Amino acid sequence: MSRSVDIDELLVAELVQEQFPRWADLPVRAVARQGWDNRTFRLGDELSVRLPSAESYAAAVRKERQALDFLDGRLPVTVPSVVALGEPGRGYPFPWSVRRWLAGDTVDRAEGLDRVRLANDLGGLLRALRALPIDAGTAAGRHSFYRGSHPSAYSDEVQAALAQLDGTVDAERCRSVWLTATTSAWGSPPVWFHGDVAVGNLLVRDGRLSALIDFGTCGVGDPACDLVMAWTFFDGDAREAFRDAVGLDDATWQRARGWALWKALVTLAGEPGPGADDSRRVLDEVLASPL
Repeated sequence: MSRSVDIDELLVAELVQEQFPRWADLPVRAVARQGWDNRTFRLGDELSVRLPSAESYAAAVRKERQALDFLDGRLPVTVPSVVALGEPGRGYPFPWSVRRWLAGDTVDRAEGLDRVRLANDLGGLLRALRALPIDAGTAAGRHSFYRGSHPSAYSDEVQAALAQLDGTVDAERCRSVWLTATTSAWGSPPVWFHGDVAVGNLLVRDGRLSALIDFGTCGVGDPACDLVMAWTFFDGDAREAFRDAVGLDDATWQRARGWALWKALVTLAGEPGPGADDSRRVLDEVLASPL
């Protein structure tokens, strides 16, 4: 992965002032929680600025705008519409975007959430996404970090993680799950996938799913990668509701379980950090699940 770029409020304010002077008087402030691939800042009350943190994420800026322009208004929830694209400047080397700010709480911060209702909402959303024409999408590949491709793209990482974690995980069971995940393939025409359906990319308002954000890894291909919340967030009745609402076959769910296994293993094999305990929990869920 390429080296990250330092991005702060002053840099964002200078870029906006230089390239979009009509918004130069709007205050810039960092959002409370940041992802690894992009940095997001509020621009006034109604806009946000999103900037790739490294070169490997920069290619998604224009692809994402094309996708969002197409998807806006075609899904049962809101997506973040792009209102302007910025260019490199002030020492910042990548394209960037200005978007409409979407109100709501991320799933991981929402209180009193009904997980079964969320599971139904999310499953219906993914079913609607798959049903759309794919002309505006980009075939899965490096730009999507191989989400939407066959999970075997990460077989080397799975094997390396298992070697590193030897004695601390059930390696035999992990290999069995991975083998099952990689012995089927998406046999239908390619469909839209989001690529990072996670608690931080789902917004809720009044207890209902209201928006899907962060389409940087989106594309068209195999939708299995979009089902990992079955193990990372849902369980019991909510997991069953999600599976029913999504409407995909057993083989796709097996590949989805492989995606969840891969991420849990590579996170556990990485440097110790706050995500390790959650990844251990997800791994336990994956290994205990029949699908």
